[in-house]
Amino acid sequence: MTILYSFRRCPYAMRARMALHSQSLSVELREVRLRDKPPSMLALSPKGTVPVLHTDAGQVIDESLDIMCWALPATSAWFALLPLVQQRQLAEAFDANFKPLLDSYKYHRQDADWPLECYRDAGAECLQDFEQRLRTQPYLLGGQPQFLDLAVMPFVRQFAAVDRQWFDSQPQQRLRQWLDAWLVNPLFTGAMTKFPQWREGSSGETWPLAGGHANQ
Repeated sequence: MTILYSFRRCPYAMRARMALHSQSLSVELREVRLRDKPPSMLALSPKGTVPVLHTDAGQVIDESLDIMCWALPATSAWFALLPLVQQRQLAEAFDANFKPLLDSYKYHRQDADWPLECYRDAGAECLQDFEQRLRTQPYLLGGQPQFLDLAVMPFVRQFAAVDRQWFDSQPQQRLRQWLDAWLVNPLFTGAMTKFPQWREGSSGETWPLAGGHANQ
């Protein structure tokens, strides 16, 4: 069986799990703690980050967008509004621009170059493009959820969670509504199932669990 090393709260792992869940692709999920990385995961991917997918064919995929592309066929409805290549480019640009600001905001250091509010406001400015898109459509690319929605949603969630009261008070209300809808979507809630920490030499959890999912 294909094995997925994951960490529940990691946004990179979240988007990989959502993509796998959308296709009902059964894996052996190994929930790890990043401060206690299992040797078997490090042997597959020495960089020591999650997610790491080890397919039953022996392929190792240790980048979240690559796992998403492995799980979601290029001909699927997840690419109905924009081809895979273009959606991936948008996701990569988002990661490059937004993630450093998110980290500087969420994990703000006293010796940082700028006050916390500067990183927060710059992150909010990065999300303004999404707000504009969502003013005329329910999802980022149109009338149905796409790869891009799955790819960016966990990071928007993390940004909002730093100070949810502040986030909710901002003018970006379409973005807030989009995020809130995803937070109760079975595709996301199913991907956030809690599992105990996996121990080296033991069996992981068969996942997704039996039940419904938001397949396309």
